[in-house]
Amino acid sequence: MCIQDSEQVNEAMENLDISKTDNNFKNQSLLSKAELQHTQIQNYEKITTSSHSVMRNSFPLESISEDATIVDRKQILFNNFLPTLRSGDWSDIGGRIDMEDTHICIADLAKNFGHNILGEEAISFYGVFDGHGGKGASQFVRDYLPRIIVEDADFPLELEKVVTRSFVETDAAFAKSCSLDSALSSGTTALTAMIFGRSLLVANAGDCRAVVSRRGLAIEMSKDHRPCCISERTRIESVGGFVDDGYLNGQLGVSRALGNWHIKGLKEVEKGGPLSAEPELKLLTLTKEDEFLIIGSDGIWDVFRSQNAVDFARRRLQEHNNVKFCCKEIVDEAKKRGAIDNLTVVIVCFHSEPPPPVVFQRSRIRKSISAEGLENLRSLLEG
Repeated sequence: MCIQDSEQVNEAMENLDISKTDNNFKNQSLLSKAELQHTQIQNYEKITTSSHSVMRNSFPLESISEDATIVDRKQILFNNFLPTLRSGDWSDIGGRIDMEDTHICIADLAKNFGHNILGEEAISFYGVFDGHGGKGASQFVRDYLPRIIVEDADFPLELEKVVTRSFVETDAAFAKSCSLDSALSSGTTALTAMIFGRSLLVANAGDCRAVVSRRGLAIEMSKDHRPCCISERTRIESVGGFVDDGYLNGQLGVSRALGNWHIKGLKEVEKGGPLSAEPELKLLTLTKEDEFLIIGSDGIWDVFRSQNAVDFARRRLQEHNNVKFCCKEIVDEAKKRGAIDNLTVVIVCFHSEPPPPVVFQRSRIRKSISAEGLENLRSLLEG
Protein backbone atom coordinates (compact mmCIF):
# COMPACT_ATOMS: atom_id res chain seq x y z
CA MET A 1 0.00 0.00 0.00
CA CYS A 2 1.44 3.38 -1.01
CA ILE A 3 1.29 6.62 0.95
CA GLN A 4 1.33 9.09 -1.91
CA ASP A 5 1.80 12.23 0.18
CA SER A 6 5.04 10.99 1.67
CA GLU A 7 6.04 9.66 -1.75
CA GLN A 8 6.11 13.21 -3.12
CA VAL A 9 8.44 14.31 -0.33
CA ASN A 10 10.73 11.32 -0.89
CA GLU A 11 10.90 11.94 -4.65
CA ALA A 12 12.08 15.50 -4.06
CA MET A 13 15.14 14.12 -2.28
CA GLU A 14 15.98 11.29 -4.70
CA ASN A 15 18.63 13.32 -6.53
CA LEU A 16 20.89 13.27 -3.47
CA ASP A 17 24.36 12.24 -4.67
CA ILE A 18 26.72 11.30 -1.90
CA SER A 19 29.65 11.70 -4.28
CA LYS A 20 29.03 15.47 -4.27
CA THR A 21 30.68 15.63 -0.89
CA ASP A 22 34.13 14.83 -2.30
CA ASN A 23 34.89 18.49 -3.03
CA ASN A 24 34.07 19.32 0.56
CA PHE A 25 36.91 17.07 1.73
CA LYS A 26 39.38 18.89 -0.50
CA ASN A 27 38.29 22.28 0.84
CA GLN A 28 38.39 20.96 4.40
CA SER A 29 42.20 20.90 4.34
CA LEU A 30 42.14 24.72 4.37
CA LEU A 31 40.64 24.73 7.87
CA SER A 32 42.81 24.56 10.92
CA LYS A 33 42.57 21.52 13.17
CA ALA A 34 40.86 23.53 15.91
CA GLU A 35 38.27 24.98 13.50
CA LEU A 36 37.54 21.53 12.09
CA GLN A 37 36.95 19.99 15.50
CA HIS A 38 34.68 22.90 16.50
CA THR A 39 32.64 22.49 13.27
CA GLN A 40 32.30 18.73 13.80
CA ILE A 41 31.04 19.16 17.36
CA GLN A 42 28.47 21.76 16.30
CA ASN A 43 27.17 19.63 13.41
CA TYR A 44 27.07 16.49 15.52
CA GLU A 45 25.02 18.24 18.22
CA LYS A 46 22.54 19.45 15.58
CA ILE A 47 22.09 15.91 14.21
CA THR A 48 21.76 14.34 17.67
CA THR A 49 19.12 16.89 18.71
CA SER A 50 17.05 16.38 15.57
CA SER A 51 17.39 12.59 15.79
CA HIS A 52 15.75 12.48 19.23
CA SER A 53 12.63 14.20 17.92
CA VAL A 54 12.04 11.58 15.18
CA MET A 55 13.47 8.51 16.87
CA ARG A 56 10.18 6.62 16.83
CA ASN A 57 9.31 7.28 13.20
CA SER A 58 10.54 5.60 10.03
CA PHE A 59 13.30 7.75 8.48
CA PRO A 60 13.73 7.19 4.71
CA LEU A 61 17.15 7.70 3.17
CA GLU A 62 15.82 10.45 0.92
CA SER A 63 15.20 12.59 4.02
CA ILE A 64 18.88 12.71 5.00
CA SER A 65 20.16 16.22 4.27
CA GLU A 66 23.34 16.64 2.28
CA ASP A 67 24.89 18.53 5.20
CA ALA A 68 24.29 15.53 7.46
CA THR A 69 25.96 13.28 4.91
CA ILE A 70 29.00 15.58 4.80
CA VAL A 71 29.27 15.45 8.59
CA ASP A 72 29.04 11.66 8.51
CA ARG A 73 31.92 11.50 6.03
CA LYS A 74 34.06 13.84 8.13
CA GLN A 75 33.43 11.74 11.20
CA ILE A 76 34.48 8.61 9.34
CA LEU A 77 37.77 10.17 8.26
CA PHE A 78 38.67 11.08 11.83
CA ASN A 79 37.12 8.12 13.68
CA ASN A 80 38.52 5.57 11.22
CA PHE A 81 35.44 3.37 11.63
CA LEU A 82 35.48 0.01 9.87
CA PRO A 83 32.47 -2.31 10.31
CA THR A 84 32.91 -5.77 11.79
CA LEU A 85 30.42 -7.84 9.82
CA ARG A 86 28.41 -10.79 11.10
CA SER A 87 25.16 -12.00 9.58
CA GLY A 88 22.23 -14.31 10.16
CA ASP A 89 19.18 -15.44 8.20
CA TRP A 90 15.89 -17.29 8.60
CA SER A 91 13.05 -18.36 6.29
CA ASP A 92 9.61 -19.87 6.74
CA ILE A 93 6.91 -20.93 4.30
CA GLY A 94 4.36 -18.96 6.33
CA GLY A 95 0.74 -19.46 5.31
CA ARG A 96 1.49 -20.37 1.70
CA ILE A 97 1.34 -23.79 0.07
CA ASP A 98 4.74 -23.36 -1.65
CA MET A 99 7.96 -21.68 -0.59
CA GLU A 100 8.96 -19.21 -3.32
CA ASP A 101 11.31 -16.99 -1.27
CA THR A 102 15.03 -17.58 -1.35
CA HIS A 103 18.10 -15.68 -0.13
CA ILE A 104 21.90 -15.64 -0.18
CA CYS A 105 24.75 -14.51 2.10
CA ILE A 106 28.33 -14.38 0.76
CA ALA A 107 31.15 -13.04 2.95
CA ASP A 108 33.61 -12.47 0.06
CA LEU A 109 31.91 -12.19 -3.33
CA ALA A 110 35.00 -12.34 -5.56
CA LYS A 111 36.66 -15.17 -3.66
CA ASN A 112 33.42 -17.17 -3.68
CA PHE A 113 33.57 -17.35 -7.47
CA GLY A 114 37.32 -17.95 -7.71
CA HIS A 115 38.39 -14.40 -8.52
CA ASN A 116 41.41 -12.86 -6.81
CA ILE A 117 41.37 -9.06 -6.82
CA LEU A 118 44.75 -7.82 -5.64
CA GLY A 119 44.73 -4.79 -3.40
CA GLU A 120 40.96 -4.75 -3.07
CA GLU A 121 39.10 -5.33 0.19
CA ALA A 122 36.45 -8.03 0.40
CA ILE A 123 32.97 -7.21 -0.90
CA SER A 124 30.23 -9.03 0.99
CA PHE A 125 26.95 -9.78 -0.77
CA TYR A 126 23.48 -10.39 0.68
CA GLY A 127 20.21 -10.85 -1.16
CA VAL A 128 16.54 -11.68 -0.70
CA PHE A 129 14.45 -12.84 -3.66
CA ASP A 130 10.66 -13.13 -3.40
CA GLY A 131 9.29 -15.31 -6.18
CA HIS A 132 5.78 -15.37 -7.58
CA GLY A 133 4.15 -17.81 -9.96
CA GLY A 134 6.71 -20.45 -8.93
CA LYS A 135 10.23 -20.59 -7.53
CA GLY A 136 12.08 -20.87 -10.84
CA ALA A 137 12.85 -17.15 -11.20
CA SER A 138 13.91 -16.56 -7.59
CA GLN A 139 16.31 -19.50 -7.60
CA PHE A 140 17.70 -18.58 -11.02
CA VAL A 141 18.40 -14.98 -9.97
CA ARG A 142 19.90 -16.08 -6.65
CA ASP A 143 22.42 -18.31 -8.45
CA TYR A 144 23.07 -16.21 -11.57
CA LEU A 145 23.14 -12.58 -10.40
CA PRO A 146 26.17 -12.67 -8.04
CA ARG A 147 28.26 -14.50 -10.62
CA ILE A 148 27.46 -12.08 -13.41
CA ILE A 149 28.34 -9.15 -11.13
CA VAL A 150 31.79 -10.59 -10.42
CA GLU A 151 32.44 -11.45 -14.06
CA ASP A 152 31.60 -7.95 -15.30
CA ALA A 153 34.67 -6.22 -16.77
CA ASP A 154 34.10 -3.12 -14.61
CA PHE A 155 33.89 -5.03 -11.31
CA PRO A 156 34.71 -3.79 -8.71
CA LEU A 157 35.76 -0.29 -9.85
CA GLU A 158 32.35 0.88 -11.10
CA LEU A 159 30.14 -1.11 -8.79
CA GLU A 160 26.93 0.90 -9.18
CA LYS A 161 26.97 0.57 -12.98
CA VAL A 162 27.90 -3.10 -12.68
CA VAL A 163 25.00 -3.93 -10.37
CA THR A 164 22.42 -2.11 -12.49
CA ARG A 165 23.69 -3.76 -15.66
CA SER A 166 23.79 -7.19 -13.99
CA PHE A 167 20.13 -7.02 -12.92
CA VAL A 168 19.07 -6.35 -16.50
CA GLU A 169 21.41 -8.99 -17.97
CA THR A 170 20.20 -11.57 -15.44
CA ASP A 171 16.62 -10.83 -16.47
CA ALA A 172 17.51 -11.33 -20.13
CA ALA A 173 19.31 -14.60 -19.31
CA PHE A 174 16.21 -15.84 -17.52
CA ALA A 175 14.12 -15.02 -20.58
CA LYS A 176 16.35 -17.33 -22.64
CA SER A 177 15.96 -20.06 -20.01
CA CYS A 178 12.19 -19.70 -20.21
CA SER A 179 12.26 -20.28 -23.97
CA LEU A 180 13.99 -23.60 -23.30
CA ASP A 181 11.95 -24.64 -20.27
CA SER A 182 8.41 -23.35 -19.89
CA ALA A 183 8.42 -24.46 -16.25
CA LEU A 184 10.69 -21.48 -15.53
CA SER A 185 7.93 -19.02 -16.48
CA SER A 186 7.69 -17.13 -13.22
CA GLY A 187 8.94 -13.90 -11.68
CA THR A 188 10.78 -12.58 -8.65
CA THR A 189 11.54 -9.38 -6.85
CA ALA A 190 15.20 -8.88 -5.94
CA LEU A 191 16.97 -6.87 -3.27
CA THR A 192 20.72 -7.05 -2.80
CA ALA A 193 23.09 -5.37 -0.36
CA MET A 194 26.84 -5.12 -0.92
CA ILE A 195 29.23 -3.93 1.79
CA PHE A 196 32.77 -2.88 0.91
CA GLY A 197 34.81 -1.01 3.45
CA ARG A 198 32.56 1.67 4.93
CA SER A 199 30.13 1.70 1.99
CA LEU A 200 26.74 0.02 1.81
CA LEU A 201 25.15 -0.28 -1.64
CA VAL A 202 21.55 -1.51 -1.81
CA ALA A 203 19.89 -2.39 -5.12
CA ASN A 204 16.15 -3.06 -5.20
CA ALA A 205 13.66 -4.15 -7.83
CA GLY A 206 10.33 -4.98 -6.20
CA ASP A 207 8.80 -4.85 -2.74
CA CYS A 208 11.44 -6.43 -0.52
CA ARG A 209 12.85 -3.84 1.87
CA ALA A 210 16.18 -2.93 3.46
CA VAL A 211 16.39 -0.89 6.67
CA VAL A 212 19.45 0.31 8.60
CA SER A 213 19.39 0.93 12.35
CA ARG A 214 21.30 4.09 13.23
CA ARG A 215 21.36 4.39 17.03
CA GLY A 216 17.89 2.84 17.01
CA LEU A 217 16.54 5.04 14.23
CA ALA A 218 15.17 3.26 11.14
CA ILE A 219 16.72 4.48 7.89
CA GLU A 220 14.98 2.97 4.86
CA MET A 221 17.49 1.97 2.20
CA SER A 222 14.91 0.97 -0.41
CA LYS A 223 11.51 1.98 -1.69
CA ASP A 224 8.70 -0.52 -2.24
CA HIS A 225 7.97 -0.65 -5.97
CA ARG A 226 4.18 -0.69 -6.09
CA PRO A 227 2.19 0.28 -9.21
CA CYS A 228 0.16 2.86 -7.25
CA CYS A 229 3.25 4.87 -6.19
CA ILE A 230 3.40 8.17 -8.07
CA SER A 231 6.86 7.78 -9.62
CA GLU A 232 6.22 4.18 -10.65
CA ARG A 233 2.79 4.95 -12.09
CA THR A 234 4.28 7.80 -14.14
CA ARG A 235 7.00 5.50 -15.49
CA ILE A 236 4.48 2.74 -16.27
CA GLU A 237 2.14 5.04 -18.19
CA SER A 238 5.04 6.62 -20.10
CA VAL A 239 5.78 3.27 -21.77
CA GLY A 240 2.18 2.37 -22.53
CA GLY A 241 1.25 0.43 -19.39
CA PHE A 242 -1.57 1.13 -16.96
CA VAL A 243 -2.53 0.59 -13.33
CA ASP A 244 -5.87 -1.06 -12.58
CA ASP A 245 -7.02 -1.36 -8.95
CA GLY A 246 -3.40 -1.17 -7.76
CA TYR A 247 -2.13 -3.83 -10.19
CA LEU A 248 0.27 -3.38 -13.09
CA ASN A 249 -1.76 -3.89 -16.27
CA GLY A 250 -4.33 -5.41 -13.92
CA GLN A 251 -2.11 -8.48 -13.40
CA LEU A 252 0.85 -7.89 -11.06
CA GLY A 253 1.13 -6.29 -7.63
CA VAL A 254 4.69 -4.99 -8.14
CA SER A 255 6.01 -2.57 -10.73
CA ARG A 256 9.60 -3.88 -10.88
CA ALA A 257 10.71 -7.50 -10.99
CA LEU A 258 12.85 -9.97 -12.89
CA GLY A 259 11.16 -12.64 -14.98
CA ASN A 260 7.42 -12.72 -15.80
CA TRP A 261 8.26 -13.00 -19.49
CA HIS A 262 5.27 -15.29 -19.89
CA ILE A 263 2.77 -12.50 -19.06
CA LYS A 264 1.85 -10.72 -22.28
CA GLY A 265 2.30 -6.97 -22.36
CA LEU A 266 4.64 -6.59 -19.38
CA LYS A 267 8.01 -6.96 -21.09
CA GLU A 268 9.49 -6.79 -24.56
CA VAL A 269 13.05 -7.78 -25.37
CA GLU A 270 13.89 -4.74 -27.52
CA LYS A 271 11.56 -1.93 -26.37
CA GLY A 272 11.30 -2.88 -22.72
CA GLY A 273 7.91 -2.60 -21.05
CA PRO A 274 6.03 -1.39 -17.99
CA LEU A 275 7.55 -4.08 -15.76
CA SER A 276 11.16 -2.98 -15.22
CA ALA A 277 14.06 -5.15 -14.04
CA GLU A 278 16.28 -2.12 -13.48
CA PRO A 279 16.97 -1.62 -9.76
CA GLU A 280 16.97 1.59 -7.77
CA LEU A 281 20.25 2.08 -5.91
CA LYS A 282 20.97 3.61 -2.52
CA LEU A 283 24.52 4.23 -1.32
CA LEU A 284 25.26 4.93 2.33
CA THR A 285 28.59 5.58 4.03
CA LEU A 286 28.51 3.69 7.33
CA THR A 287 29.51 5.33 10.59
CA LYS A 288 29.99 3.92 14.08
CA GLU A 289 26.39 5.00 14.78
CA ASP A 290 25.10 2.39 12.30
CA GLU A 291 24.26 -0.85 14.10
CA PHE A 292 22.75 -3.35 11.66
CA LEU A 293 20.92 -3.87 8.38
CA ILE A 294 17.61 -5.75 8.04
CA ILE A 295 16.60 -7.20 4.66
CA GLY A 296 13.17 -8.81 4.44
CA SER A 297 10.72 -10.11 1.88
CA ASP A 298 7.37 -8.33 1.75
CA GLY A 299 5.78 -10.92 4.04
CA ILE A 300 7.80 -9.41 6.89
CA TRP A 301 6.79 -5.83 6.04
CA ASP A 302 3.12 -6.76 5.83
CA VAL A 303 3.13 -6.94 9.64
CA PHE A 304 6.20 -4.87 10.64
CA ARG A 305 6.76 -1.18 10.07
CA SER A 306 10.40 -0.27 9.46
CA GLN A 307 10.87 1.36 12.86
CA ASN A 308 9.00 -1.45 14.58
CA ALA A 309 11.36 -4.04 13.04
CA VAL A 310 14.41 -2.06 14.17
CA ASP A 311 13.03 -1.74 17.70
CA PHE A 312 12.24 -5.46 17.85
CA ALA A 313 15.66 -6.51 16.53
CA ARG A 314 17.54 -4.16 18.88
CA ARG A 315 15.80 -5.57 21.94
CA ARG A 316 16.55 -9.14 20.91
CA LEU A 317 20.19 -8.42 20.07
CA GLN A 318 20.62 -6.64 23.39
CA GLU A 319 19.27 -9.74 25.13
CA HIS A 320 21.40 -12.42 23.46
CA ASN A 321 23.44 -10.83 20.60
CA ASN A 322 22.77 -13.88 18.40
CA VAL A 323 22.08 -12.64 14.86
CA LYS A 324 20.60 -15.84 13.44
CA PHE A 325 18.35 -16.35 16.46
CA CYS A 326 17.21 -12.75 16.13
CA CYS A 327 16.16 -13.47 12.53
CA LYS A 328 14.17 -16.50 13.69
CA GLU A 329 12.46 -14.41 16.36
CA ILE A 330 11.40 -11.82 13.78
CA VAL A 331 9.92 -14.53 11.55
CA ASP A 332 8.15 -16.16 14.51
CA GLU A 333 6.76 -12.79 15.58
CA ALA A 334 5.53 -12.12 12.04
CA LYS A 335 3.61 -15.41 12.13
CA LYS A 336 2.09 -14.47 15.49
CA ARG A 337 0.94 -11.20 13.97
CA GLY A 338 -0.94 -13.06 11.26
CA ALA A 339 1.50 -12.96 8.32
CA ILE A 340 0.22 -15.21 5.54
CA ASP A 341 3.03 -14.85 2.98
CA ASN A 342 6.42 -16.57 2.73
CA LEU A 343 8.79 -15.02 5.26
CA THR A 344 12.52 -14.35 4.82
CA VAL A 345 14.81 -12.06 6.78
CA VAL A 346 18.57 -11.41 6.70
CA ILE A 347 20.33 -9.28 9.31
CA VAL A 348 23.87 -7.95 8.95
CA CYS A 349 25.44 -6.44 12.09
CA PHE A 350 28.21 -3.87 11.78
CA HIS A 351 29.65 -4.39 15.29
CA SER A 352 30.61 -7.42 17.37
CA GLU A 353 28.92 -5.92 20.44
CA PRO A 354 25.14 -5.70 20.87
CA PRO A 355 23.45 -2.33 20.22
CA PRO A 356 23.85 0.02 23.17
CA PRO A 357 20.82 1.37 25.05
CA VAL A 358 19.52 4.69 23.79
CA VAL A 359 18.68 7.32 26.39
CA PHE A 360 15.80 9.61 25.44
CA GLN A 361 15.52 13.07 26.95
CA ARG A 362 11.91 13.79 27.84
CA SER A 363 10.86 17.39 28.37
CA ARG A 364 8.64 18.16 31.35
CA ILE A 365 5.10 19.10 30.41
CA ARG A 366 2.83 20.71 33.00
CA LYS A 367 -0.71 19.40 32.75
CA SER A 368 -3.80 21.03 34.22
CA ILE A 369 -7.57 20.70 33.99
CA SER A 370 -10.16 23.40 34.43
CA ALA A 371 -12.78 23.30 37.16
CA GLU A 372 -15.45 22.80 34.50
CA GLY A 373 -13.53 19.93 32.95
CA LEU A 374 -13.01 18.35 36.34
CA GLU A 375 -16.74 18.54 37.04
CA ASN A 376 -17.56 16.98 33.68
CA LEU A 377 -15.11 14.15 34.32
CA ARG A 378 -16.62 13.53 37.78
CA SER A 379 -20.13 13.36 36.35
CA LEU A 380 -19.01 10.88 33.69
CA LEU A 381 -17.35 8.63 36.24
CA GLU A 382 -20.34 8.73 38.56
CA GLY A 383 -22.77 8.13 35.71
